Amino acid sequence: MGAVVSSLGAPLIPAIATSTSVSLASAQWTLTITVLVAVVATPLMGALGDGRHRRPAVLTALALVAAGSVIAALGTTSFPALLLGRALQGVGLGLAPVTIAVAGDVFSGERRTRTVATLSIVNAAGVGLGYPLTGALAQLAGISGAYWFGAAAALIALAAAWIAVPSTRSRPRKRIDLPGALLFALSITALLVATSQGATWGWTTQRTITLTAFALIIGAFWIWLESRTTHPLVDLKQLRLPPVLTAHATVLLGGIGMYLLLSLSTRLVQAPASSGGLGKTATVAGLMMVPQSIGSFTAPWFSRRASGFLPRRFRLPAAGFVMMLAMGLFTLWSHSIPGLVASMLLAGTGIGMVFSTVPSLIVDSVNSDQRGSTLGFNQIFRYVGYSIGSVLTSIILTAHTPARSPYPTSSGYVVAALTGVAIWGVVALTSAATGSLRSASNSEGQNSA
Repeated sequence: MGAVVSSLGAPLIPAIATSTSVSLASAQWTLTITVLVAVVATPLMGALGDGRHRRPAVLTALALVAAGSVIAALGTTSFPALLLGRALQGVGLGLAPVTIAVAGDVFSGERRTRTVATLSIVNAAGVGLGYPLTGALAQLAGISGAYWFGAAAALIALAAAWIAVPSTRSRPRKRIDLPGALLFALSITALLVATSQGATWGWTTQRTITLTAFALIIGAFWIWLESRTTHPLVDLKQLRLPPVLTAHATVLLGGIGMYLLLSLSTRLVQAPASSGGLGKTATVAGLMMVPQSIGSFTAPWFSRRASGFLPRRFRLPAAGFVMMLAMGLFTLWSHSIPGLVASMLLAGTGIGMVFSTVPSLIVDSVNSDQRGSTLGFNQIFRYVGYSIGSVLTSIILTAHTPARSPYPTSSGYVVAALTGVAIWGVVALTSAATGSLRSASNSEGQNSA
């Protein structure tokens, strides 16, 4: 469901600007508001998923996504209606940690590992398949056709959840940390708005600086409050667990590196040949996401084949190395369709290795009554990474854009790609270091036993 909701965002922004007679910058809010609602909904969904209200929370979320899709489909000429519809759809992005937590409870052993990996890959890679599909639907049936597709998908998911999601009413009643949820929502929303709008407002303007300072102050107070709350929204003490620390650090840095590559590829494909781009259409740019999805879907197969000679603690460093190769290939060979396809296919494999491994670290290390909230917190780190990656791309390419040109020079793409190589190098080093901590912790546990 998260992949469907995400694919109904970026590809439709130009068409939304035209149909509602707003600027592209304003139309961008149909994407931003979905992420903001997801940031608020994800930790709450995770907390509800850990307690006795998991089933009604999942069904309600899917019903809201369906309602949002219908509102958007009926209001394609009304910008407020589209904003409302996209806001309701954002609740669906909070379902990912709950579905993974359900798999962690229902399955065990190798089957649990495979199911968790598959769910995570579907959420991460499905967007790449959804982008060209959404673009095709919008061309054939207009914006409303794309949103009707979202409504149909949500209703199918709702029916499946009604049948498949087990009840957890036998679990003890769990108190929801509403003050913590409110403070967290205020802090992370302010941070995401500041980072997403900073390029438009200006990074040194009073509005950007004030909003960033507000986010940091509220965030610091939230951390202080959570560490003293009996039933916190997120148990920050879990950061002391090496697997959880590895998971959060990896998705934050990996989210930056992943979004950097996706942003670069879509901009390079559509930039005119005179500026060093490929001069292709938005549809071709969407199709460039397909190799990334194919690579992601095949990553678990490679991981299983490598398990015989590659210990689990080396898989994330190996994924970081694969992504360094992908970014390097993008630097050397991205000014042709075959080169871009090859780099995106390799990147998809690395991304798939990351997002198929990280959730299992949490599921295998955290108690059942805390999995949903911890996975939700991990999802937030991913969103923040995406936002930073988008901002970083904009900063680098803007710095290499001539004064009277709307497009950056070729050197801008090279510098941005090399920055991605460095980021993924940090991912490899960080995950290797925390992997050593996990190995040492496991050895101590075995010795004490």
